[in-house]
Amino acid sequence: MLDKKLQPLTQPVLSSLASIAIKAGVSADVASIIGFVFGLIAACLIGFGYFSLALVFFIINRIMDGLDGAIARVNKPTYRGGFLDIVFDFIIYSAIPFAFAVYDRGNSFGACFVIFSFVGTGTSFLAYGIMHAQLSEKKKGLLTQKSFYYLGGLIEGTETLIFIIIILCFPSLFSIVALSFGCLCWISTIFRIHAGWRDFSLK
Repeated sequence: MLDKKLQPLTQPVLSSLASIAIKAGVSADVASIIGFVFGLIAACLIGFGYFSLALVFFIINRIMDGLDGAIARVNKPTYRGGFLDIVFDFIIYSAIPFAFAVYDRGNSFGACFVIFSFVGTGTSFLAYGIMHAQLSEKKKGLLTQKSFYYLGGLIEGTETLIFIIIILCFPSLFSIVALSFGCLCWISTIFRIHAGWRDFSLK
């Protein structure tokens, strides 16, 4: 919901960082892998209760996630880059609540519900993107410049970022925040299912 509104603010910064990275020989794939490693380290730190340090690593993960796309827009997007970006994002988004459950078993229900909710948002996102790509090829014989069609919703990357920052800053509130966020995820999933039902009703 907030992603498109924030893009005019974030894109100029990411473009500047991308120029520096490209001059240093950093490719989009390398940026994705570096960001993924930072995200995994953040999850490990959460499991040991180092929430403040985990927040730093997670923010670096998110910066690298934006940077890989900015680099790709300059060097031309690739299917491999799009694949890595999606896979790494979903792994990190699930690893964070899982790490909270590792840290405190009292967080298990909230963590399970969030991961369950991510399955809803993730599968509806991926299924819509796949069907949209196939329909575009069938109707126009063309593929868009994006490696994957992005269907928005109530919960997108920015909202997920805010959720994770909140639980890292206030770990004692994890369960209530996780349950609330999970419910919002399901509203977004229902929206996407409706969009798919509407847009793909014709053969």
